Amino acid sequence: MPILCKLAAGAMITCLAAATAMAQHLAPLPEKDHRFIVACHRGDHTHAPENTLAAFTNAIADGADFIEIDLRTTVDSQLVIMHDASLNRMTNGKGLVKDLPFDTIRALQVTDRAHPEWGSFPVPTFREVLALAKGKINIYLDFKNAEPAVAYKMIVEAGMEKHVVVYINAVQQFYKWRQVAPDMPLMVSLPGYVKDTASLNGFLSKTPVEILDGDYSQYTADMVTLATQTGHWVFPDVEGPNETPALWDIPIKEGVRALLTDHPADLIKYLESQGLR
Repeated sequence: MPILCKLAAGAMITCLAAATAMAQHLAPLPEKDHRFIVACHRGDHTHAPENTLAAFTNAIADGADFIEIDLRTTVDSQLVIMHDASLNRMTNGKGLVKDLPFDTIRALQVTDRAHPEWGSFPVPTFREVLALAKGKINIYLDFKNAEPAVAYKMIVEAGMEKHVVVYINAVQQFYKWRQVAPDMPLMVSLPGYVKDTASLNGFLSKTPVEILDGDYSQYTADMVTLATQTGHWVFPDVEGPNETPALWDIPIKEGVRALLTDHPADLIKYLESQGLR
């Protein structure tokens, strides 16, 4: 997941500060079924290729709370799920998603080259993921390249508007989402300068979003407490090949109660063993 604040930290903060005048109330967050929220980074891709319906089905079977998915638009305005801008890494095709028609992309197969035994799958559409998730799991929508109005229309048609949160990658996305869906919970990464409660308080006062992302190591216990007391979710990243209970314990001990992981089944098992789930 890209870090928003790497794109234009100063510009983002300035622009979001202006938005405070538009709306400083927080949008309602999805209802929680568990005390500790677990989100699967690109689905559970420990036994299936990332961002496929198989990986999302695995996440549901794990009992996770969210699937994190990456939304992109084809040249003929269809919404599909693919992390990279390019098709090269995960499919048997080449080129950019934005430059190719849906039929061409749909004919390709998504494969994890390190694990061909997991099989190959078509690139899923956003509609397919919404239908799969409904009544089973929430969606953490990493909004890579799409029009908010188009995406939101699909979300509403699927009856999923209370079960989606949107990760913002650019300033313009923020404004468009607030215009078309004022009650959609939005998420941003903390800028690098936010390292204590004073800087976090300043950031929150001029950044009207509901959820805070970023690397788990950026948060202190006092920062987590402040964010929670002001009605925000703290939802940091721990995803990676070397996730262990020792790593998970770092944000857990700081008071974090939501994590984005590459190993959802293992994390859930650990949380249950600690009485945290």
